[in-house]
Amino acid sequence: MKRGYQYNFSQIHQPEMYDEKTRQKKAITIIAVLSTFFAGQKLQDLTVLDVGSSTGLIDYYLADHFKQLIGIDIDETAVVYAQQHLKHSTLQFQLGDAMNLAFPDDHFDLVICAQIYEHVPDARQMMAEIHRVLKPNGICYFAATNRFKIQEAHYHLPFLSIIPRFLAHLYLRLAKKGRFYYEQHLSYWGLKKLVKAYHCIDFTAQMLHNPEKYHISYLLKPHSSQHRIAQFVVDHLYSLSPGYIWLLQKK
Repeated sequence: MKRGYQYNFSQIHQPEMYDEKTRQKKAITIIAVLSTFFAGQKLQDLTVLDVGSSTGLIDYYLADHFKQLIGIDIDETAVVYAQQHLKHSTLQFQLGDAMNLAFPDDHFDLVICAQIYEHVPDARQMMAEIHRVLKPNGICYFAATNRFKIQEAHYHLPFLSIIPRFLAHLYLRLAKKGRFYYEQHLSYWGLKKLVKAYHCIDFTAQMLHNPEKYHISYLLKPHSSQHRIAQFVVDHLYSLSPGYIWLLQKK
């Protein structure tokens, strides 16, 4: 199998990519993190690129908060849906390649790269392109899943991202959820290596300790046993945390 883009990702993962309520919740969390980091500054002054915008539903909510927001994706069906259904004065959608961004150097104040790295053929090239188009001291909102997550996020199959790739293909076929497992997840240490060109501001722990502030209570009920376990993991077994929220600053 030649590793390539998943050009029809939004079609494979219906209806979740078209679920307005879920996508809006993700957008609210992004705004909560950025508002905390940019405290004292106006988000409305920022120009933003969302790499991997898919159906655009997250960006449609985010557009109220920024000066300009451009969403790009290689999934033409998703981009056309966004262009036809989501109209906003500060928002536009384009067909685009995350590994070859069609923008000048030092162009954006903020780039959003949320749960995208595992989908591109070369995540290092994508992160280098994001670095290139960010202004000096610009920020990349980077949300990433750990390879060592028990329940794989896209196909909801236990251990799928952990096992060797040839077994993952077979597992996917037996579960009748696809022929090839394209996603290329990294461990915590692999992720740190991936973003080494940036200064990393880690929001993961504070989000898990204060789910209400960051609007993730729907994922992690405060004071539940699951919440206590998550806090223990992020405090004592950080490299095994299921996922991370990092703000990456261009040095």
